[in-house]
Amino acid sequence: MLFHSISGVLIILVMIIVGYILTLVGWFDERYSRITSKLVTQIALPCYMINTITAKFSRAELFRIFPDLKFPILSMTLLFLVSYFVQFLLQIEPEHRGLFKSMFSNSNTVFVGLPVNMALFGKASVPYVLIYYMANTTFFWTLGVYLIRKDGDSQERMSIGEILKKIFSPPLLGFILGVLLVLFNINLPNFILTDTKYIGDLTIPLSMFFIGMKLAQVGIKNIHFSRDMLGICCGRFFLAPLLTFALVLSAPVPVIMKEVFVIQSAMPVMTNAPVVAKLYHADSDYAAVMVTTTTILSLIVVPILMNLVTRIF
Repeated sequence: MLFHSISGVLIILVMIIVGYILTLVGWFDERYSRITSKLVTQIALPCYMINTITAKFSRAELFRIFPDLKFPILSMTLLFLVSYFVQFLLQIEPEHRGLFKSMFSNSNTVFVGLPVNMALFGKASVPYVLIYYMANTTFFWTLGVYLIRKDGDSQERMSIGEILKKIFSPPLLGFILGVLLVLFNINLPNFILTDTKYIGDLTIPLSMFFIGMKLAQVGIKNIHFSRDMLGICCGRFFLAPLLTFALVLSAPVPVIMKEVFVIQSAMPVMTNAPVVAKLYHADSDYAAVMVTTTTILSLIVVPILMNLVTRIF
């Protein structure tokens, strides 16, 4: 169980290392990192959303599991509110406040969460992983992206139209389209589904390569303990699972759902955070350091948390 609980994290770390090494030897540069951020957020990830939703869910399943969304939605809302207090307490720099709150509140529910939960609980965990993923995706690609973009455009006044444009980003539109296709029983042609799968499969490796690129550009020596890192780790690995645990403990739901939700809540920072930060001119170096640090620390946290939830539930 210990090996399975860290294998999903190791898969991610290996890809980050590949991106890091290829940048050091000169394959990737700053221009390529900008292209990668656009390719992931505007092309690959929307395709990933469409293919995942249409392939993993039926109309009946969506209606059946939608009520369980209240647990991750409530826990993320509470966590987001707590992030304001933590940000004030730790005196986070103004140019990092949006990123801090976004990374504090959102977890890596697919790139790390899905393989980890499948390794721990098997295929029976997939529906519950995707329930949490729905809530996390909606939060990140609306409120999370809005906050990150405020960091990048903090000197600009935004109209209502600009705010809506920022909220309804390509990944969220892909997610909404996938849900609508399932709800209205619309079947896309096989060649389109195959294309969305192939293009969507670029999301994970390109995102990991991007993090490796940013780490090489920033330098490993710049990864050091700070109050920002303390706050992010506290949110990801302590407060998030604690809030989720309190919400599901006495709920009349399957035990595996409780276990998956707690594990999902304690995943590292969203891997898309540095990509979005780069796209919107926020501090992507800051985000890349936090993603990698929390991913490394999750090697320790996930096995411990897994042992605790299986004993309690």
